[in-house]
Amino acid sequence: MQTHVVRRWLAGVAVVGMLVTVTAGAPAAAEPSATAAVRVNDVIVAVDGPQKWVSLSMLGDQQVGTYTVRVDRSAVMAFADIDQGDGPDVCTTSGAVLTCAVTIDGDWGSELLSLAVRAAGDAQPGQQGELLFTVTAPDGTTGPYRSRVTVGEGVDLATERTMTLDSSLGARVDVPLTVLNRGTKTAHGMVLYLSGSYGFTPSKRYENCEYSDLDLDSSAFACTFDDSLEPGEALRVDSTFGGTVPADSWAPNLHHSYAVWFTPADWEEFRSRLPSAGPLGPKGSDAALTLVPVEGTQARALGQTDTDTLDNETRVTLTVDGDQRGDVAAEGTTVAGAVGDTVAMRVGYLNNGPASAGPNGQQGLNVETIVTLPANVTAVTAPQACVDQQEDEWRPGKPGARVYVCAARGTISRGERVSFEFDLRIDRAGGKGGTVRLHTFNGDGPVNDLKPTNDTAKIEVKLTGGGGGGGSLPITGAPTGLIVGVGLLLVVAGALGYLLARRSRIRFIV
Repeated sequence: MQTHVVRRWLAGVAVVGMLVTVTAGAPAAAEPSATAAVRVNDVIVAVDGPQKWVSLSMLGDQQVGTYTVRVDRSAVMAFADIDQGDGPDVCTTSGAVLTCAVTIDGDWGSELLSLAVRAAGDAQPGQQGELLFTVTAPDGTTGPYRSRVTVGEGVDLATERTMTLDSSLGARVDVPLTVLNRGTKTAHGMVLYLSGSYGFTPSKRYENCEYSDLDLDSSAFACTFDDSLEPGEALRVDSTFGGTVPADSWAPNLHHSYAVWFTPADWEEFRSRLPSAGPLGPKGSDAALTLVPVEGTQARALGQTDTDTLDNETRVTLTVDGDQRGDVAAEGTTVAGAVGDTVAMRVGYLNNGPASAGPNGQQGLNVETIVTLPANVTAVTAPQACVDQQEDEWRPGKPGARVYVCAARGTISRGERVSFEFDLRIDRAGGKGGTVRLHTFNGDGPVNDLKPTNDTAKIEVKLTGGGGGGGSLPITGAPTGLIVGVGLLLVVAGALGYLLARRSRIRFIV
């Protein structure tokens, strides 16, 4: 399984790849279109700053075939250079207009086109204009999209590269993050974005911070500060800032979190690439997080952008002592019906604890549920949380597969049951029964839970009298608590990913 991440952001830190199936909202800075959903981001650049990227991304279901993208650069050419950069050579140029032909193969979240943006040598802060994209789909439908390009004032925020911490189950640990102004201009306002492990959750929820309302990662949040940071000055979050290790975590363990400092304008650019351009989630109710020492605020005359984003990120490593693991038990079932009937089936697993399951640190217990159907049935419907194990194409919920790989979202606590619901058509009598098998692993590879012998269970079909009715019959088996439907969690050693262009590799927060 793999994540889908946006290719570039600020020539360094990439947009966080969402690890669940999401419904795309309106494209950022774009108009509605009759074509497949397209999202395009805004950018802010500085004369002394890095190259940025404007990306058109296809969301959800899309038409397979060749798209034509016409890019009108006339409103920005006086102060910005726009070209294909190091991307594929798919465009022809005629004056201010690029005409690009891009083939989409049907992958979810495919990037349609990316263009490099640089400030011209004589650009002045405050200059602004729009790129106009006209997208024509393979079926001939056309839709317009716009991206705003702004010249900002360049500043240089920086922070420590690494931070090493130690803790234990249920304990709180301070996280003394700092930010330094390495540039020659005063930085007006800052945003701290932190995305961390399930096992390292924030101890407080501050009123000046937005907290992700996804179940996947309670440690993803962004805090906004109005402080001004003078050249050479450093500020630190106050002493209330820290994290807590849940008492039901797997231990010993290793947790990684990433903290990134943004200018307010760069943060808005970052958010314009997310599936929803609005807030991450609700604000907290605790007193505001502050920076110390606190300096007076100054009015912002111009938008500011960071001229060196490769020194804005701190990797926080937390080592948790202890000895606590968990057991997950596969749960099969017996379905009953006549040949020709369609019956419901629920299978999955129960977490017997004591440790929670799910992506919870480098050594936490991740679970994939591998469902092999009986030979005499056909899956008429399958959960969106399941994919065909034998198919390379990404098609969640595809009917008709023989073996499915299913995954639940979020942390599964002790006593919680995860179930996947299928509708099966009984095709004939006889045939080999099916199985539910749990694949347990952590960030380093396969790992055993406390009782591997209960990681496999049977699926049986019991034929009843009559036949050909096509009706739906109840299932037998254990009652279910959590039925997993929409929302496939793509577990790849953690919850969120950064793509670092300079390092040419994907890193995952675990």
